[in-house]
Amino acid sequence: MSQDLYDLLGVARDADADAIKKAYRRLARQLHPDVNPDPEAQEQFKMVTAAYEVLSDPQKRSSYDRGGDPFSGGFGGQGAGFSFTDIMDAFFGGNAGGATRGPRPRTRRGQDALIRLEVDLAEAAFGVSRELKVDTAIRCTTCSGDGAAPGSHPVPCETCHGQGEVAHVQRSFLGEIRTLRPCPACRGFGTVIPDPCRECAGEGRVRSRRTLTVKIPAGVDTGTRVQLSEQGEVGPGGGPAGDLYVEILVAPHPTFTRHGNDLHCVVGVPMTAAALGTTLTLPTLEADLAGAEGAADSGLQTSFELGVQPGTQSGHETVVRGQGVPGLRGGRGDLIVAIAVETPTRLDERQEALLRELAEARGEEQPTGHVKAAQKSMFGRLRDAFNTH
Repeated sequence: MSQDLYDLLGVARDADADAIKKAYRRLARQLHPDVNPDPEAQEQFKMVTAAYEVLSDPQKRSSYDRGGDPFSGGFGGQGAGFSFTDIMDAFFGGNAGGATRGPRPRTRRGQDALIRLEVDLAEAAFGVSRELKVDTAIRCTTCSGDGAAPGSHPVPCETCHGQGEVAHVQRSFLGEIRTLRPCPACRGFGTVIPDPCRECAGEGRVRSRRTLTVKIPAGVDTGTRVQLSEQGEVGPGGGPAGDLYVEILVAPHPTFTRHGNDLHCVVGVPMTAAALGTTLTLPTLEADLAGAEGAADSGLQTSFELGVQPGTQSGHETVVRGQGVPGLRGGRGDLIVAIAVETPTRLDERQEALLRELAEARGEEQPTGHVKAAQKSMFGRLRDAFNTH
């Protein structure tokens, strides 16, 4: 190996042990044969590994710095195989505290689950409790989650002797390189189930349909998710269940449109009532909750009176405070009522005569028309009002 070992690792000659180890791990992740099958990369990986074997050993590094041959006499003075721990550290993040990876647990947390629930606007506004049928994995009651048939139990794997890993030895010009891989016999668990539970086939969980009660808080909107802790999928090996998320979808309402915590509605008013003024009795959103029970027994305010001033024009809006949707964190939005003045389309002779008389009295028999200054917001409200109506 004629190339400078420091250049192979890309470190300065005065680099400390930590910098040398970091440089080697970075190169190992790029050049290891399991990651990069290119033959040139494999040869470079061997040289990088040899360089690290020298520079990570203070005695060999000192000999190399003095011009000696660090490869004479083999590695460690014995020429035998060496542990490949640092290569595994490069891929698995090291073994802090001296702990080994060992067998992986059969019991793992389950996945979260998601279902969608449609509710009415009033239910979303004031809250509701619903029963849901969910189909998820639950812990197997036959084996209590361990996967073994009743009367039996998992036993240590004879291949890896319960370690969950087996050593793989590969010969190279550097000697024998040992790597640890998950045991193929037990799939890395360290144990095998000789007599699996027939109910769950050794999984420790089965699928089942069950009924849950979910409480939807007041103020939710489309897209809101209600979390039910540990009501999702039970994990492999009967592990802890994940969470269940209920995503809310609010159905359209025939009268009200929701914008945040505010409600909007459009009320049609006859031309004569708009001109003379009147008082309207309108329903509140609570009227949807009263239902068949009746307003008298429910204790809810199911209606309110709205005064229409004489001369009210289409698009005029009245804000009714506190009649909107309750907020998730308190408070309540408003109800915005837009007026749509309705012009009569069918008149009998008497009604037509009366309107002509009114037009004559107001000097409007032959109106010339006039263009008002642009008021985008007013025309926008008019367009929305008539489209909704």
